[in-house]
Amino acid sequence: MGGFLASSIGAMCAAALVLPLAPPAVAGTNGSAPRSAGGGASAIGGAAPVPTAPYVPGSTQSLPLQPLARDRAPGAAVQGLPRRDVRQFSLVGVVWDDPERELHGTVQVRTRTTGTGTWSDWQDLQTHNAEHAADPGTAERTSDRVRGATAPLWVGASDGVEVRVRAETDLAARSRATTAPLPAGLRLELVDPGDGDPPPADAPTDAPTDASADDAADASADAPVGGAPGGPRTGTLSAGPAEAVAASAVNADLAPLGATEIPELNRAQTESELITLGVDALTGQPPVQQQKVKPYIGPRPGIVTRLGWGADERLREKRFVYTKKVKAAFVHHTATGNNYSCTQAPSVIRGIYRYHVSSMGWRDIGYNFLVDKCGKIYEGRAGGVARPVMGAHTLGFNTNSMGIAVLGTHTSKKPSSKALKGIARLTAWKLGLFGMNPRAKTYLKSGGGNLYQKGRNVRLNVISGHRDGFATECPGRRLYGKLGTARSTAASYQGR
Repeated sequence: MGGFLASSIGAMCAAALVLPLAPPAVAGTNGSAPRSAGGGASAIGGAAPVPTAPYVPGSTQSLPLQPLARDRAPGAAVQGLPRRDVRQFSLVGVVWDDPERELHGTVQVRTRTTGTGTWSDWQDLQTHNAEHAADPGTAERTSDRVRGATAPLWVGASDGVEVRVRAETDLAARSRATTAPLPAGLRLELVDPGDGDPPPADAPTDAPTDASADDAADASADAPVGGAPGGPRTGTLSAGPAEAVAASAVNADLAPLGATEIPELNRAQTESELITLGVDALTGQPPVQQQKVKPYIGPRPGIVTRLGWGADERLREKRFVYTKKVKAAFVHHTATGNNYSCTQAPSVIRGIYRYHVSSMGWRDIGYNFLVDKCGKIYEGRAGGVARPVMGAHTLGFNTNSMGIAVLGTHTSKKPSSKALKGIARLTAWKLGLFGMNPRAKTYLKSGGGNLYQKGRNVRLNVISGHRDGFATECPGRRLYGKLGTARSTAASYQGR
């Protein structure tokens, strides 16, 4: 197995203010809106009463969906929630029990903007989200916490919601149309990203359990281990939560402990850093596995750390998981919509992080890096930005790769030039640390998926789109069409 589990520094109980997946039938807690015995008011009759429990920043309301009256489509199977008042949230998604089950149908939501009381039009949630996941057979994928899910949608500060999930009609039976059943356990997840401040030490816990000891035993003996090379530097987190210290310490050769951003370096500074520290120190790999340092490494871009975007480190698993190297980068879009400002990007990322961990049951946010529309780069999954951290971004190809997600939806809207530049700068540096040419091709072994059977060696671009490894629309037609530009630009940054 390509991954290796390494203990992070210290241990501390996790805190995620989120309902369990099977809440009591009476009023919810920790961010769940109370439900009356009648299930709330109908969409025609008006909204349900305003919840009496206080707003809790950084929380998730998890509400079970119910059968609705017959929809406009004759015979359609529909579940949802009538229009109702809820506590404040900014990101919405729908989850269900079986992660292997696809939702064949449409999921639509309407939300009410906080303050103005204005209701949005119906908005679609992307239903096919299974391709963003840990590889088959891994501890993260087989955990009983994992749920099927739509992509999340960023709606901004809202305090009212209505949702409907309609099964698609199967026309395969020519004699009469039938309706495919909806997955069991459909729930609406309303995520408030919070303000990025750490929660109280005694906050309830909902963190995933650490990956199994079996995976640790099967891990490659020459994979890198957790912790910062040379030990942590002094900084503002020296007495902070153990998980926060650990997440910062693995970047200690790039920035002081507790830094909110890893600073940008020019080419001369980047090369000087490599001479001083060596690629093996930065990536955590044994020197025998490293190629000889070449000049084909792009200048290091500035990267906002997890502390910088306000990650609650007690949500995720404590350990870090690594692969052997980074041979390819898969580009994604988050499909969360484009209605966000760059100042809101950290909030969007906190929402995605909470949705991935608390709602979908993953060990951490799935992407290794995120890039906003202004080109700013953010650290994703914990473990060190220079290291080969295993993500959960491209089902079947998470080993020896990294996932970069552009915040937004790029099916019909083209990505900004700044976002493309961010992709190019990041890949020029990170792929360069592992001796990879952004314009070249490489081979990755499939872990299983809908395009390639498990064990097959697949020839891919070093910078690929998600759809190259899995049959999906991701990263959207307009972003996928720009990847050639990103490859050329990244290669030029490397001096090729």
